[in-house]
Amino acid sequence: MLPFDDGDSARRLAATYATPDVVGQRRRTLELLDVRPGERVLDVGTGPGQLLASLAAAVGPTGAAAGLDPSPAMAAMARERCGDLATVSDGGVDGAGSLPDGPFDALVCTQVMEYVPDVPAALREFARVLRPGGRVLVLDTDWDSAVWHVDDRDRHRRVMDAWDDHLAHPRLPSTLGPLLRGAGFDDVRVDVIPLLNPVWDTDTFSAGMSRMIARYVPGHQGVTDDEARAWLADVTDRDDYFFSLNRYCFRAALP
Repeated sequence: MLPFDDGDSARRLAATYATPDVVGQRRRTLELLDVRPGERVLDVGTGPGQLLASLAAAVGPTGAAAGLDPSPAMAAMARERCGDLATVSDGGVDGAGSLPDGPFDALVCTQVMEYVPDVPAALREFARVLRPGGRVLVLDTDWDSAVWHVDDRDRHRRVMDAWDDHLAHPRLPSTLGPLLRGAGFDDVRVDVIPLLNPVWDTDTFSAGMSRMIARYVPGHQGVTDDEARAWLADVTDRDDYFFSLNRYCFRAALP
């Protein structure tokens, strides 16, 4: 796992959430969840709180927005961002009773479930806190969908294999539909939200992510510091730069 609970790592991750790529992802997520005024909504793994602030604005003064995050540093950023508009607590989804009691009308969980060891138990906990007819949106990455233009393909494969070590489920989306149905949800629908950086720009998701990967992989699966630095140089500031990654957005509802 990445140490998102320390301040420096949390700030670096929060910077990627502010890039135009992830801002667009957040806009699309809000459209798909379709939160309405007066609803009660829960954001599991709220991070620095950008999505939670938008959810609070969508439900308005007659609704309620709540978020939680296992990283105290992330939760603190969310509290500062949201102020009195939403409640934020420390914690994650790690089994029965780990989420605040509902009932909620909607629950959103973005880029979290791939880190959760027991996904079926977490999805059952989602179902527990939603009202009948309540809806859930789960967004996660399949890292097999990542396309990065590099010269040294062998080194790139070693680095990306080492990056998998920070996840419990680096290819979760391929199994998430059946897992949602197994937890009692139906009407499962899937959308793809691509992140595409066809040119090099420091203010992109892939630029920030490449630095995070290069910091993480040394010591994992035999990757050395020198290899990590060489890989970062291979993907950085090149005229023929190209990066693409798919985020998979699953929506479902309780009967």
